[in-house]
Amino acid sequence: MKKLILTAFAACLSVLPAMSQDAEWSRDLKDFASTPKVGGYAIGKYAYTSKDGEKSDNSFSQRLVRLYVDGSILTDFKYRVQVQINNASFHMKDYYVEWAHWKEFSVKVGQYKRAFLFENPYNPWNVGFGDYSQITKMFSGMGDYCGEPSSTGGRDQGIQFQGDLFPIGDGFRLVHYQLQLMNGQGINVADENSRKDLIGTIQFQPIKDLYIGAFGWKGNYTSNGVTVDRNRWALSAKYEHNDWSARAEFVKSKGHKISDYNALDGSFTGAGKADGWYAAVGVPVNDWIKIYGKYDVYREEASKDTQKTMYCIAPNLQIHKNLMLQLQYNYVDNQLSSSHWNEFWAEFYVRF
Repeated sequence: MKKLILTAFAACLSVLPAMSQDAEWSRDLKDFASTPKVGGYAIGKYAYTSKDGEKSDNSFSQRLVRLYVDGSILTDFKYRVQVQINNASFHMKDYYVEWAHWKEFSVKVGQYKRAFLFENPYNPWNVGFGDYSQITKMFSGMGDYCGEPSSTGGRDQGIQFQGDLFPIGDGFRLVHYQLQLMNGQGINVADENSRKDLIGTIQFQPIKDLYIGAFGWKGNYTSNGVTVDRNRWALSAKYEHNDWSARAEFVKSKGHKISDYNALDGSFTGAGKADGWYAAVGVPVNDWIKIYGKYDVYREEASKDTQKTMYCIAPNLQIHKNLMLQLQYNYVDNQLSSSHWNEFWAEFYVRF
């Protein structure tokens, strides 16, 4: 599969000059590059929790600050660079170049979101809640189940092929696909072994703005010389139309956590499997108020005894396209620790 993908990529590059109708290609060409778009946003947070033993049970914090630049060269080549700041921590989030001459087939190389789950590529502005769902965090690489750090943010480094096929109806396309060959280690680090992760999705849009998708991931993750499998699949649906929102996703994962490894005898403890699901809706009240609700479940060993359930309601008050206040109440029921607690979050979003 790896050899087939690389051969296809090389064939595409060999015919690229014939595909541009806008300019005679030259390294000295001064035109045909868009003015770079520069922007960013910041999210601040206040959080309260009634959970026993939490040190930061009543505090203000900086959730994140992001800065980005993107644009295009020779019309067909799109690029993006995005960095993130979390308090004193600064790191690269995205960097990629994508050749997108055709809607049916494009090629992206660099560091970007994994093609796993609908919610993963959502911008924090558009999620509707003060954080991603548990399965998006645990199974897309945002503090991953296997042990990958949260700073990865659902991203990895590699190459992607994607496209939209079969135009129908009111200017939309029936099928969307993505296929990725990735390192498997997350962002800003080299691969730790010679194997690559294969991630893909096929999505159908039977009517405008309704998407039904299947996702698959076959790969592994290595830390401190220990390698664990990441074999996952998901079924998902989402609908975004006239400011109404609905999405639901279900994930099954097979593979141990790094922390399951016993160095004394080289064995693994635990079930080596996990799953979860969520359902979320967003209802517009007027032009600047939208209320979201969510039922969110994660099961660390795919059993009821390890289930963590969150019931969430989150009014979003967007009084300007670049200014939003978000309130959120969570009721958390954790079977693994036989405990439950309340959470309240208030977040402000500013972008430019």
